[in-house]
Amino acid sequence: MADEQEIMCKLESIKEIRNKTLQMEKIKARLKAEFEALESEERHLKEYKQEMDLLLQEKMAHVEELRLIHADINVMENTIKQSENDLNKLLESTRRLHDEYKPLKEHVDALRMTLGLQRLPDLCEEEEKLSLEPACHVTSKFTGMHLYALYARPRVGPGTPKSRNGSRMNKEREST
Repeated sequence: MADEQEIMCKLESIKEIRNKTLQMEKIKARLKAEFEALESEERHLKEYKQEMDLLLQEKMAHVEELRLIHADINVMENTIKQSENDLNKLLESTRRLHDEYKPLKEHVDALRMTLGLQRLPDLCEEEEKLSLEPACHVTSKFTGMHLYALYARPRVGPGTPKSRNGSRMNKEREST
């Protein structure tokens, strides 16, 4: 009986070893599957991080592009302001010269008339560009200033022919 008992104990041990081995094989298979899933997830995570790095680089490129655009806008605003200031200075200088020219011309014309000579042609008859009329009313959205430009339009009425010998005013004075 002792032999039988020993054999039964050995059979029980073999049965337990078999059950534990099967259980171990199942766990080993699950471990292998989990390890493969872990490697796959690590690869995905690496890909996600690379994509995130690319997106961040693209974002920084766009941020830099926007910064450059803002810098260009600031340069253009400053250029426009400077150009407006230069235009105002030139216009004011032109007006002063015109105001200086007008009485001098009137005086020369009066002297010429006393000698029986014709008046000199007006500026607008000599060069259409020299007429001081507002060409267009420019409103600057940057400075809020209203600028006037030189306007190329003769001061005589429409349909009046230009004469190299004098203005319409000279012909009216000569006839009286």
